[in-house]
Amino acid sequence: RPPMGAGTWESHHAITALLYRYAECIDAADFDGIGALFADGKITNEGYRGAIVGRDAVHDLYAGTNRVHSDGTLRTRHLATNVFVDIDESAGTATARSAFVVFQATNALPLQPIVAGRYHDAFARGEHDWHFTHRHILLEQVGDVHEHLTLDLSPS
Repeated sequence: RPPMGAGTWESHHAITALLYRYAECIDAADFDGIGALFADGKITNEGYRGAIVGRDAVHDLYAGTNRVHSDGTLRTRHLATNVFVDIDESAGTATARSAFVVFQATNALPLQPIVAGRYHDAFARGEHDWHFTHRHILLEQVGDVHEHLTLDLSPS
């Protein structure tokens, strides 16, 4: 068995590109794109029961909970960093851990970080490319999200 983290450069690049594609889609309010990323996957959130499974459910979650501003975007910048990828090439599976921070600026909100946390992701290699199988979101710090989300993230 190869050492943890082993994998080809091509696989590592394809997996990290998925992380960055997610950020690009959400900032652009491209809910179809986010749904497509999870066509064969699911999203779970720490502290919440259940999973959002598949393209349509993921699309509907994001479309129903994110505020789209007059420019057609969320006026956010999602940054993923501190990415660690572990790839098992022979099994065609991989996991990744990363940190994220979301910045936002609107007419009503000066530029500031609004939420930060971690992603724990799982991937599989399909016939043609890598894809998400599971994203688990851990929110660790929540600021002023009223210009970003239609739901309340404050601890209960």
